[in-house]
Amino acid sequence: MNNLLASAGATIAIIVAIVVVLLFIMVMLVVLTRYKKCPSDKIMVIYGKISANKDGTYRSAKCIHGGASLVLPLIQSYTFLDLTPLSISVDLKSALSKQNIRIDVPSIFTVGISTDPGIMQNAAERLLGLQLKDISDLAKDIIFGQLRLVIATMDIEEINTDRDKFLEAISRNVEGELKKIGLKLINVNVTDISDESGYIIALGKEAAAKAINDAKVSVAEENRKGAIGEANAQMQQRINVADAESKAIDGENRAKAEIAASKALLRQKEAEAMKVAVTAENVQAAKAKEESYAAEQQAEIARASREKATKEADVIVASEIEKRKIEIEADAQAENVRRKAKGEADAIFAKMEAEARGLYETLSKQAEGMDKLVKAAGTSDEAVRLMIADKLETLVATQVEAIKNLKIDKVTVWENGQSADGKNATANFVSGIMKSLPPLDDLYSMAGLKMPKVISPEKIEEVPKTKKK
Repeated sequence: MNNLLASAGATIAIIVAIVVVLLFIMVMLVVLTRYKKCPSDKIMVIYGKISANKDGTYRSAKCIHGGASLVLPLIQSYTFLDLTPLSISVDLKSALSKQNIRIDVPSIFTVGISTDPGIMQNAAERLLGLQLKDISDLAKDIIFGQLRLVIATMDIEEINTDRDKFLEAISRNVEGELKKIGLKLINVNVTDISDESGYIIALGKEAAAKAINDAKVSVAEENRKGAIGEANAQMQQRINVADAESKAIDGENRAKAEIAASKALLRQKEAEAMKVAVTAENVQAAKAKEESYAAEQQAEIARASREKATKEADVIVASEIEKRKIEIEADAQAENVRRKAKGEADAIFAKMEAEARGLYETLSKQAEGMDKLVKAAGTSDEAVRLMIADKLETLVATQVEAIKNLKIDKVTVWENGQSADGKNATANFVSGIMKSLPPLDDLYSMAGLKMPKVISPEKIEEVPKTKKK
């Protein structure tokens, strides 16, 4: 039983802890979402249930400019009032002055919502929810009324000449009324003042004429003072000039005497100084010449050394350059010879290699052909017969070609009848010509071959004897 109670107590404690944590998270979320910050160019107005004042009364709204505040959920809400200045052009016409003269006073007023605590409260109560244009129209109506009131209490001369007083009166009256709705006057600029009757223009002309006349009187007075002063100055000038001339003559005489004495002393000093100077000059000139000669001597020695070094350097450098040039040209020629020889050798080798390959291919094909021919003929003799039979026409044509172009203009035969072999002289002559050609059997013998029996001379029938015609 005790275990069950302990377990139930632990469960309840866990549930309570979870509920407390959830409540704390909810409170933090509410605080984070309802804590509102106010920008510097706006007034945050919190309305709803607001805490009571010290006297026990409740405020209609709470105004905050800058900073932040917690807006309670469900019972409070908030909005903003814009602090942007409003420029209002007030073109007031036919305003009645204290002298019953109607004047036109065009002006520009700059107003805005005040940030004073009390005036902010008025703005929250009277301007909350209005657009800037509505606020501008409301302020314009107030300014029109107060401006007419100020003009009605002042003379035209005061309005025209004492602008500071006029603007102060406008600011005092207009700002007092604007505060009632939460606005303040920032600036007033009256552009011009005019009237229908031309009174202000006449005042201006009167003032101008008076100023001109006063200026003329002042000029005349100053001219008179100037003439008197000029005469007194001229008189005093003549007195001073005469006195100065007498003093100048006396002083001039004394000065001339002093000048003469000074000149004599100066000449004496100059003579002494000239003597010393000439002596010193001669000494210095001698020293200068001595130093100059020594310097020239050193310069000539240095110049000779420099010229010698220059000439040696020119010769050595030229020799080195020529030597290097010859070595480079020799190397270049040797390299050209080596490259040319290598190229010719490579070309000869390539040519001989190509010829060898061609000859090898030719002989190989001939050997293959001869082998096939021998195999086809059966024996080497038969193969030779086939080759000779194939070339027989060419051989005969070659022998015939040898005597083809033989020209015999005249043949004289002294024929004594037939010879022992039964041939006459004419037949022997023709037969001799034919026998002068190399026989086929001899050609074969010189080649180390033997003619086949099929075309052996023993088998060749003798040419039949022809009768003499």
